[in-house]
Amino acid sequence: MTEFTHWNEEGRPKMVDISEKNDSKRTAIARSTVLLSTELYEAIQQGNIKKGDPTQVAQIAGIMGAKKTSELIPMCHPIMLQGTDFTFNYEKTDTGYALHIEVLVKCKGNTGVEMEALTAVSIAALTFYDMCKAVDKSMVIQDTYLVQKTGGKSGHFLHERA
Repeated sequence: MTEFTHWNEEGRPKMVDISEKNDSKRTAIARSTVLLSTELYEAIQQGNIKKGDPTQVAQIAGIMGAKKTSELIPMCHPIMLQGTDFTFNYEKTDTGYALHIEVLVKCKGNTGVEMEALTAVSIAALTFYDMCKAVDKSMVIQDTYLVQKTGGKSGHFLHERA
């Protein structure tokens, strides 16, 4: 029978004890893509989004999301983040544009920051949608994934799509 790491002897959920793990520098990069119309892309470029610059607000929301990950994901430990930064890149597609959102999260500690990176990029994509939905409700958020992680016992991970 499989032994689950996040369940105690009574079969109830628990937060894993990480007190014996060594501190190390840890990083995680996560990515998400938002598909949007040419109309929305042009409105953004012309500064015609009534709520303001959607990528600036998405970046702030993503940083806040990274900091609140342990409040949103039940088994995540609170982590003292040392850095969270985003990039936003538009790419022309056959049907409009794709906005590629990427985040790099860093800490020095005894557990990784993968969930913080994934939460941050997800919150940024959702916020971008919220900022722009008056112009284009047909946006699609897709392909949210961990691109890379470093540090810790499991070492380096690089997604095959990277």
